[in-house]
Order: sequence, then C-alpha cells, then structure tokens
Amino acid sequence: MSSKQTYHWMWEILHEREKQLKKWSPEHDAEHQYGSLAKAAACLAVNHTDARVEDPAGYSSEEDPWGLIKRYGDDEVRALVIAGALIIAELERMERRDNES
Repeated sequence: MSSKQTYHWMWEILHEREKQLKKWSPEHDAEHQYGSLAKAAACLAVNHTDARVEDPAGYSSEEDPWGLIKRYGDDEVRALVIAGALIIAELERMERRDNES
C-alpha cells in the first residue's frame, strides 16, 4: 500500500470523526464509559469476518445496541471508517478523563 493510499484512509477516518463531533459533543462521549465506544468500533470492524465481539456487560456483535451494523454493516469500507473514527473518539475520551484527574 502506498503512503498516498494510507493518507487517504486516514483522511476518511478523520473526516468521519469531524462529522461525529458535529452530532455528538465531547460531553456526550464522556458518558460512554467502560469502553463502549471501542466496543462499538470492534463490532463494526469484525462484522465482515467470522469473529464476534462478546462483552459480559451486554454489548456484542449480535446485539448491535446502537444499530450501527444494521445501518452500515452492508458497506464494509464505510463500517471500517466509522470504526476508526469511534476508536479516535474513545482515545479522545480517555485523554480528557486522564487530564481531569
């Protein structure tokens, strides 16, 4: 893969994160404790594989509590871009949490 392709996908993920931030505030993201943003990302990321996400707290690939797989699951590339943006959201949430302590 060329660096041009890598930057393209990085840009796509960052663009998706910007769209998320227009809809959801950092305060909203802060409410998603216990890794739920990362779990949602994982569910989207593994949707087109034989892997599954299982969580004792009830978040799983089969449950799809936010409806992300239902909305984006048919488009593997779009699902992975959204998953990448959700990982960034989780990292940002953790960084804000750690800076408040």
